[in-house]
Amino acid sequence: MTQGQLGDYFKDVAWKRLSAVEVDPTKSNQHEFQGVASLRQFFGDIRIDGLPAHFLYFGKEEEDTSTDQGLLTWYDTRKNKPYRSSEYRLYFTKTSVTEKAEAGDLLIIGRQSDDSLMVIIAKEGSSFENQMFWLFGIPDEMRGGFELRSIESNEQIGFAAGLILEELGIEIAPASDEWLLEEMLQRFSGTFPSTRAFSAFARETMPDIPVLADPDAALISYMEREEWLFKILERYIVSEKLNMGFENVDEFISYSLSVHNRRKSRTGFALENHLEIIFTISGITYSRNKETENRSKPDFIFPGIDFYHDAYFSSERLSMLAVKSTCKDRWRQALAEADRINRKHLLTLEPSISVNQTDEMEAKNLQLVVPEELHQTYKPEQRDWLMDLNSFIQHVRIRQDAN
Repeated sequence: MTQGQLGDYFKDVAWKRLSAVEVDPTKSNQHEFQGVASLRQFFGDIRIDGLPAHFLYFGKEEEDTSTDQGLLTWYDTRKNKPYRSSEYRLYFTKTSVTEKAEAGDLLIIGRQSDDSLMVIIAKEGSSFENQMFWLFGIPDEMRGGFELRSIESNEQIGFAAGLILEELGIEIAPASDEWLLEEMLQRFSGTFPSTRAFSAFARETMPDIPVLADPDAALISYMEREEWLFKILERYIVSEKLNMGFENVDEFISYSLSVHNRRKSRTGFALENHLEIIFTISGITYSRNKETENRSKPDFIFPGIDFYHDAYFSSERLSMLAVKSTCKDRWRQALAEADRINRKHLLTLEPSISVNQTDEMEAKNLQLVVPEELHQTYKPEQRDWLMDLNSFIQHVRIRQDAN
């Protein structure tokens, strides 16, 4: 299911590597981005003071993320010196984002469809840097100054691009479907149902998905459909609550946090729910969220938890799958689950994880499983190592059927 076009959200992007003189206070306190001559296509030839911009920083770890508001000023330092050629500067105010930036980090300035500006800084070598490369078509090798590109209006947003845009805080509005909204309101009495019930409803609306023929495409289709339906229902329920109003600020903040937390937790549960059905249809047996050792509860154990706890059942026939909608730095949690299983598997929907991260996974004997559609977002040298969902199912089936 397409989610629109990238041009619906961005008009242009410009990128460069940050230098020490731009971000290191021991080198300079000018707060100016260098190599900006090409940005005249962005800002023109006239001085612009106090341009508001949304600043975002993405580090290597999940918690190392910052957002802030800042200002940009575009000006020609030689405007009053007609005998000398122009020298443009782009000044930025100090923010929590620019305070974290280091030389070598990727800097992106994006002009959105409403002409608002977004300043994105991604840690060098991070997965988010890789995702920016892929989303905006940025080459691995860069020159010293800013490079620009206009976003073509026909660049479709697929599942992977939608995930990355949401990381940027860009919410893709769902196309309205009054019939489905009425069906959900009637079935769920105008409230949010359990994640299992909602996942089942999403699959009901797609009865002809060929799970056996292409489990990878089935999983993406189910996740896209549930995301779409959830946004339709959420928009209605939240709008109703906003219309009712809040008694005080604390009540509003509490409700906002509940909406945010529901979004985060629901995606992970939805992914497990759809995988469970795909495994069942594929004819492989499993246990979900059952305890192994030290109170660990892997997402899936194959062929089942009773076999896992049977000391006479060969560990060579056991498989384990951790499931995380996004990996970030949390993938290491899987290493401590299911001690009997030496080579562990982890399924994620996160696109374009960094080479450093996947190299470490491989060194730790953790096999990454990614739906086939998302393989295109990874570097060529990573793709041969990646496993798709269909291959994982075949791997489990071979072990399950072994004598």
